[in-house]
Amino acid sequence: MNVQKFFRLCFLTFALIISLASCQLNSNNQSGVDIVVASKGFTEQDILSELLAQQIETTTNLKVERRRFTSALVTHNALIAGKIDAYVEYTGTAFTSILKQKVINDPKVVYEKLKQAYAQQFNLEVMKPLGFENTFAMIIRGADAKRYNIQTLSQAAEYTPQWRGGFGYEFVEREDGFPGLAKTYDFRFAKPPRLMDLGLIYRALLQKQVDMINGNSTDGQIARLGLVVLKDDKQYFPPYEAAPIVRQAILKKYPEVKKAIAQLSGKITADEMRQLNYLVEGELQDIKDVVREFRKSKGLVSPKDNISNS
Repeated sequence: MNVQKFFRLCFLTFALIISLASCQLNSNNQSGVDIVVASKGFTEQDILSELLAQQIETTTNLKVERRRFTSALVTHNALIAGKIDAYVEYTGTAFTSILKQKVINDPKVVYEKLKQAYAQQFNLEVMKPLGFENTFAMIIRGADAKRYNIQTLSQAAEYTPQWRGGFGYEFVEREDGFPGLAKTYDFRFAKPPRLMDLGLIYRALLQKQVDMINGNSTDGQIARLGLVVLKDDKQYFPPYEAAPIVRQAILKKYPEVKKAIAQLSGKITADEMRQLNYLVEGELQDIKDVVREFRKSKGLVSPKDNISNS
């Protein structure tokens, strides 16, 4: 009797494993989903994810699911594992953090090397950039920039012994993040940088809990809050052009996806991205509405947009 129970348990366990594996392999087909588009978990990424999703949905007959992750590495791993099919990455992030390559400042060289490596190593297609670059921005209060007459990171190095840095977790760990930046500019903060959630980092700066933070050059809050981005005068940061990355297998299965996404190439300037971020973060507008209006302004709407609005 015990032997029978043992074999029955083994059989049930095996059946469960097979069932779970089957669900994993067919996850994109559940609920009629054809494509899964992802975000790295902050406002700009949510906007770009929605842009890809709307563009695919309104120009093809495919159904798109949106998913949200937390970092470049997590999202990249989900992509190569086939759990998602596309997301927008920044070329410098992919080149230094994913490929572990040394910084190159020429955006064209970075893009070509990235495109070739991603195709060979991961079977991923790096499509043409969307038109804007979102580089790391080292930010201080406007009052401090005026008081100390600071415009560049080299000038700020003199004052870092009096300051406290507040940086995101990923920025502190990345190859192109704080460790290399501190070495390049000889930053010597009095205390170790405070690790912070990116959603709280601007508030901490305004409340003088920290004196220098890392943000993104397209953040909508910079101008609104009277903050100053310090110039990277030694060109430490690599180029960070926003470019869609898609699994080659999904492009082969659905060739119309490549055509849909290609229509977004060069369509967004840095100022426009900053404005989109502000509409969502500053005016609390719905991301879907913001993206739909942007696509309309660029002549990217289709008859399906009218259906989705009705």
